Amino acid sequence: MANLQDIRRRIKSVNNTAQITKAMQMVAAAKMKKAQDQAIAGRAYADRLNAVLSNLKSNMEGLAHPYLEVREEGKHLIVAISTDKGLCGAINTRLLKKINADLPAGSDVLTIGKKLREQFSNAGNEIVADYSVIDPVPFDAIKEIADYVVEAFTSGTYNKVSVAFTNFISTLDQQPHISQLLPIDPSKLAEKRDYEGVGKGEVEETQAVEKEYTFEPNPNEVLSALLPQYINFQVYQMLVEARASEHSARMVAMKAATDNANNLAKDLKLEYNKLRQAAITQELLEITTAMKAME
Repeated sequence: MANLQDIRRRIKSVNNTAQITKAMQMVAAAKMKKAQDQAIAGRAYADRLNAVLSNLKSNMEGLAHPYLEVREEGKHLIVAISTDKGLCGAINTRLLKKINADLPAGSDVLTIGKKLREQFSNAGNEIVADYSVIDPVPFDAIKEIADYVVEAFTSGTYNKVSVAFTNFISTLDQQPHISQLLPIDPSKLAEKRDYEGVGKGEVEETQAVEKEYTFEPNPNEVLSALLPQYINFQVYQMLVEARASEHSARMVAMKAATDNANNLAKDLKLEYNKLRQAAITQELLEITTAMKAME
């Protein structure tokens, strides 16, 4: 049985841990609010950009573009958006399981975030590029990633590019999701891209507006200007959704760790008080016995 000194030491250690996790919880909560605001702010723009492309698609028959080209031959590139730091629950593990279940084995991987890099490397996947993005996510940082992906696809190195990320649903709900980035599926342009229902089977359809468009200088150049912006913003929105999920999961995990530490400290204090009371009782019995022996 542990003595009183050991229990006091454990109580102090647990209380110190609770203070650390509480501080980490508060930091994560502050970052979570900013990340959630950034993710939610971008959803309306993503939805409207998709609606514009949907309208263009419905009014332009037979329009071709390299981003729309479907090829059977070639490898699959996975853009895996994980976290740079741990202590955020199981979001990285769940995302890895989703990738292994839904995407071809042996695909090349572009990683954003450190946590899944080693797992892919150990699994035999080739890491073709690795990026780290600061927090909050700057839109300018996304262009380099999007340009790399587009170049790899249009050069014929890959026939398909998919993005695996954790979609932010709410503070307590983050879902792993995989979205095909290239080639752009024309049928998917009719989907709302507000990300609220992504991964939950609740993606709604946008209604293309039947209007006659006059293109200047021509439809191909208009589409060529819009599609790179579409790709850039899709990567950006997926990344901010993943970042909001990360901070939300970390805040919840740290709150659970703080609560567990506080509960453990209470149990240790109860055990300490019981042992202390038993020691006091034993001392009283010894004193009483000694006094009687002296009579």
